Amino acid sequence: MANIEKVCVVGLGKVGSLVGTLLQRAGFEVIGRDARPVEGLTFSSDVLDVSDTAALNDALDGCQGVVSCLPYQFNLPVAKAAFDKGIHYFDLTEDVPTTNAIQEMAADAKSVLAPQCGLAPGYIGIVGAHLASKFEKVRSIELRVGALPENPRGSMGYSFTWSSAGVINEYLNECEVISMGERSMVPSLEGLETIHLNGLRLEAFTTSGGLGTMCETWAGKLETLNYKTMRYPGHCDRMRFFLHELGMHRDREEAGRILVEACPPVQEDVVYVHAAVEGWQSGDLQREEFVGEYSPKEIDGVEWRAISWTTACSVAAVVEMVNNGSLPDRGFIKQEEIPFETYILTKSGGLYFDIVFEEEENE
Repeated sequence: MANIEKVCVVGLGKVGSLVGTLLQRAGFEVIGRDARPVEGLTFSSDVLDVSDTAALNDALDGCQGVVSCLPYQFNLPVAKAAFDKGIHYFDLTEDVPTTNAIQEMAADAKSVLAPQCGLAPGYIGIVGAHLASKFEKVRSIELRVGALPENPRGSMGYSFTWSSAGVINEYLNECEVISMGERSMVPSLEGLETIHLNGLRLEAFTTSGGLGTMCETWAGKLETLNYKTMRYPGHCDRMRFFLHELGMHRDREEAGRILVEACPPVQEDVVYVHAAVEGWQSGDLQREEFVGEYSPKEIDGVEWRAISWTTACSVAAVVEMVNNGSLPDRGFIKQEEIPFETYILTKSGGLYFDIVFEEEENE
């Protein structure tokens, strides 16, 4: 299909408003839609109820792409509308059933359907696949991501800087892994381990959705593939107590409300990314690692939380790559198939390494 000129961003919260800014910064015409009026944007926006199919279709008229930054349970109507209109679709979901439904649609798509373009799944899968590409044969891929308050307080040591519904979803749903060469499902909040990053002690445990489609891609090709969320020590045990011993798993909405009340968002946050891959090169068993530490960043005069910009940059970079022809122009796009070197040279992806800022300073 034709190049992307106009993009609709649906959901203008902490991440969606920045996605619109990044896409505008990259040269796209952007319109925004949200369930409520949103002030202070650099692009035009209007109110939209995504359950109103006719209104959703009207909102996408004239667009060549749509990015859904909605909570996971609202993504499918947007994906279906994009499919029906033959325009490119991108989202940030970690929800496995949503992704499976979109992947089924993609077989007959006339455009790109690219869910899971956030931080995890998304950026971490691109990094992991990049490390794995350095080996002739891979033994294991272990991926870890943590979005944390810079200055933790309380016994949970956490702050809800992104969707509480998404956090509860990944803490309760089962996780797909590859263990001893076999694909299997394991519970969330298990496999507790200690990780040391840059002198900081963290814990990591299984959560749902972070691998995206990687188990499908790597089935039969390695021994171990897993994803875990990183938190400050003690968090996992307290979440097990809250969700399972107190029975809050029975009411996900109420669980999310209570947790946000207890751990409201903070501006001073940090995102840690850790990927470790083991494999053979020239007959020798070797290990490659990637560690990223990301703090709040100023973009076009506005400071954004680390979780917001690391998530928004990833999906904006994928939109740029589809537009410039470095990714296919139709069908389902797996995050692990996105070339890392090309990804970080986009205007948005380069922000992970300050590539754009360095270039601008040298001009």
